[in-house]
Amino acid sequence: MSHSRFPALPFEPWDGDKLREECGVFGVIGVKDAANFVALGLHALQHRGQEAGGIVAHHPDHGFNSARRFGYVRDNFTSASLMETLPGPLAIGHVRYSTTGSKGNTAIRDVQPFFGEFSMGGAALAHNGNIVNAEELRRELIGRGSIFQSSSDSECIIHLMARSYQKTIPERMKDALRRVEGAFSIVAMTRTKLIGVRDALGVRPLVLGRIGDGWVLSSETCALDIIGADYVRDVEPGEMVVINGAGIDSYKPFEPRKPRPCIFEHVYFSRPDSVIGGQSVYETRRQIGVELAREAPVAADLVCPVPDSGTPAAIGYSQESGIPYAMGIIRNQYMGRTFIEPTEQIRNMGVRLKLNVNRALIRGKRVILVDDSVVRGTTSRKIKEMILDAGAAEVHFRIASPPTAWPCFYGVDTPQREKLLAATMTEEEMRAHLHVDSLRFISLDGLYRAVGEAKGRNPRSPAYCDACFSGDYPVRPTDMEAKGFELQEPAE
Repeated sequence: MSHSRFPALPFEPWDGDKLREECGVFGVIGVKDAANFVALGLHALQHRGQEAGGIVAHHPDHGFNSARRFGYVRDNFTSASLMETLPGPLAIGHVRYSTTGSKGNTAIRDVQPFFGEFSMGGAALAHNGNIVNAEELRRELIGRGSIFQSSSDSECIIHLMARSYQKTIPERMKDALRRVEGAFSIVAMTRTKLIGVRDALGVRPLVLGRIGDGWVLSSETCALDIIGADYVRDVEPGEMVVINGAGIDSYKPFEPRKPRPCIFEHVYFSRPDSVIGGQSVYETRRQIGVELAREAPVAADLVCPVPDSGTPAAIGYSQESGIPYAMGIIRNQYMGRTFIEPTEQIRNMGVRLKLNVNRALIRGKRVILVDDSVVRGTTSRKIKEMILDAGAAEVHFRIASPPTAWPCFYGVDTPQREKLLAATMTEEEMRAHLHVDSLRFISLDGLYRAVGEAKGRNPRSPAYCDACFSGDYPVRPTDMEAKGFELQEPAE
């Protein structure tokens, strides 16, 4: 199967209007054939990155070995012949969407984990997040003689480690990460150690698990479940854990800051069967629907989710409003590589390739459609047209997040601000643009209440990073400001 025939990013006409999570990371130490466990973990994290994946493993007799491939985990890391090339009790892996580097034209050299050979031995690193001063660091490092192999911001960390004078790889990593600005959850490995690190704000998730006598690091708890590992705890914001045969050492190498984890993990990015920050993602999304029903009631006959991400919120909306829940839109679960190279006729079918309306259920009904977000609005318009074509009397959109009006610079593939519908239109203008009978978003306070902040959002000290809704960036996007991006004072 040649890469020229199957490009790195599959054609997905149904979700081009969604924000894409940046990456997923997973690592295991202290089990036989650790790479097999990593492959399973990456499969569970596939929703966090479907463009490419990679695994690095270490065996005392065979050293470091790696495999990096374009496409899905299931299409690459289930081959016994491949997995036999990755022996050893220690391995890490990564699944990727390109948020920095060559979007849509990814080279295999951009696929993580990245590997570096240091005087004290080799090390591999997988990064979830985004470094907002990467271009500044890259210019500095190239000026000092570094030779970059990829276009990824994550490679800066390897070069910073190489130039550190510290005597161990964990100490070099601490040294390097103190130079880095932005969001990072990192899983790394040496010949004998598994390392996990979160930035001081804890923007991206990272959890610690136990499997037999071994240990696991993962972006989400759902990946622990697939290998039968037990959740131990979250890696804390600003914490580095170093795991070897003797156990775990914990360090706090960064200046303490008030944590600001990404609130959109609860809305959309994480799998609903995960637990983030001690909270069930499914239950939070259901509670978002409850809050939305309280804030934005409307007379209707049915509450229908836009599958699958709108389902828990639609259930909550139905339970709170008393309006029956129904599967008015059915998702084709088997839409995959068949349409990677579609004809123009198939492209024009757009969202119908993935979703179909349950016509017998919808005809003549006033329908509330619950979706997780509206980004550009293109998919929302197509879904509305499908519902009306099926004979619905009215269409009301209820959105389980506030208007997405600002780009994310912390590891999410966000359109430029002028392409975000909410950046250029009021809620009423968006309703008219989508041609729906009503459109309401949950308020930022309502979202905070749903994730457990009873008093809503404290504008002077928010509990989460909500920059995509508020424009309140906890870390200044240095590289983007240099290119002309203007921060604004967020409204209180």
